[in-house]
Amino acid sequence: MPDHAPTKTEQQTPQAQLIQMATGHWVSSVICVAAQMNLADHLAEAPRTAAELAQSTTSDASSLYRVMRTLAGMGVFTEDSDHRFSLAPLGEAFRTGTPGSVRSAVLFLGGDWNRKSLGQLRYSIETGKTAFAKVFGMGLFEWLEKHPIEASMFSETMIGLHGAEPEAVAKAYDFSQVGTVVDIGGASGNLLTTILSHHRQPRGILFDLPHVVGDASALIETRGLTDRIAIESGSFFESVPAADGVYMLSHIIHDWSEDQCLAILGNCRRAMKPNSRLLIIEMVLPTGDTPHPGKMLDIIMLAVAGGQERTEPEYRQLLEKAGFKLARVVPTESAVSIVEALSV
Repeated sequence: MPDHAPTKTEQQTPQAQLIQMATGHWVSSVICVAAQMNLADHLAEAPRTAAELAQSTTSDASSLYRVMRTLAGMGVFTEDSDHRFSLAPLGEAFRTGTPGSVRSAVLFLGGDWNRKSLGQLRYSIETGKTAFAKVFGMGLFEWLEKHPIEASMFSETMIGLHGAEPEAVAKAYDFSQVGTVVDIGGASGNLLTTILSHHRQPRGILFDLPHVVGDASALIETRGLTDRIAIESGSFFESVPAADGVYMLSHIIHDWSEDQCLAILGNCRRAMKPNSRLLIIEMVLPTGDTPHPGKMLDIIMLAVAGGQERTEPEYRQLLEKAGFKLARVVPTESAVSIVEALSV
């Protein structure tokens, strides 16, 4: 027996690695069905057998056991010698209503909108148009406006997907002397409330579409920031609030076409005071073949939203077109960076 764990290269040939990549949707399917069936909630009180779970979930006991066994092998649940299943730490994160629960995120990311859009990825590559619009007959954000349940899940997903980012951004950039932080397209206010919790001086303006900011008041109140944050609603394609301070666009620019980005940036530039700064918070892509999660996210932007992730030179070029100068790129302890820009 070898005295060390074999590396991935030693375990798998290139052919095996590619096949494993191709079966990634198998894992997604099993994880999604666990969320759909609320299996973690059913195990919250005590260990249960597949037969007991089958009664609670109206399932075939034998088939459910096979799924539970697979999920246990993935580290979501554990199985004891009596074939009773319990929650593993991964499974705890599936429970409904618990802090940090990712159930909504898993359901949203594994939903039809994603699977059907990526199933038409070649269409996006051939035409430059979004597969989402081809499948659903409208853009992603128009579709979310017509589906309020999915829109709320989308906001929850953004919190889960970018979980470590708000703390990382709040620590990486000095907001201590800023008068007002204007969070354009800030949705639930998760990033803005995190920044203001770290820095006592700034006040905040949370700006987004009316149906998007609907869930923001509860979060702001929970974090004790009602007296420091004003909520304003509107479309950043039309105008944004005027203020003296820092304007933030967190995961906004990557969602839209270049012309739409220039419209958003133009509205920010017109609203900003001479000493204001613009912060674009995105996954700034490294050049070359360096691995980065933003490169895969860029494919989702291609097929679903119609935007793109960018490198630093590409951000500089975009900002110059909009009348800004890229001042610096501030790395954070998360996957995102802060692109700071000044109006020229």
